Amino acid sequence: MKLVAITGSIGCGKTTISDILRSLGYLVYDIDKWVRYLYYRADFLAVIRKKFPEVFVGNVFDKKKLRELVFDNPAKLRELEALIHPFLTQKMRRIIRKRVNKGIVFVDVALLFELKWDKFCYSVVLADTDYETQKQRVMRRDNISADDFDKINKQQMPREVKKMKADIIIDTGVGKNKLRRNVVELVKVLEDGEY
Repeated sequence: MKLVAITGSIGCGKTTISDILRSLGYLVYDIDKWVRYLYYRADFLAVIRKKFPEVFVGNVFDKKKLRELVFDNPAKLRELEALIHPFLTQKMRRIIRKRVNKGIVFVDVALLFELKWDKFCYSVVLADTDYETQKQRVMRRDNISADDFDKINKQQMPREVKKMKADIIIDTGVGKNKLRRNVVELVKVLEDGEY
């Protein structure tokens, strides 16, 4: 199996690339979905309750309270990520064991380098665009202010660092048709083993 990571900062287009790959018939694991699923697991919620009891009202978990708690507090965000990451890595290791010799499989993961999952990957593809396009996409999509975008963006690894770590960079600031052609070309390169 060739495990290929699609990564990128918020609003840089990794989901769009992943959607194109799915439309081409490729399996793409969405790590954000894995995280959302964690909040339905009793074992994970028990861990959250121990570390952040204030985000529970009686026995009911309030995800909005958790988001508000970590949003402006980088230390709390790191504590939350330290709880989430082991669950995700455990799942990733299971998938790698199951998918031996299955061709190319993609994983859509924003925190690839923070999780140190690049070591599992045949290749790392970075979805990238200019800062202004990134900001406008996120503000429109999430209905947030420029200040809120900046707070989120500052908590992520800088785009320039990701560019240095990535094997392939795809500019998502182009039209949809050109982006699709670029993704098709990416797949051809990966399939042919030219990378």
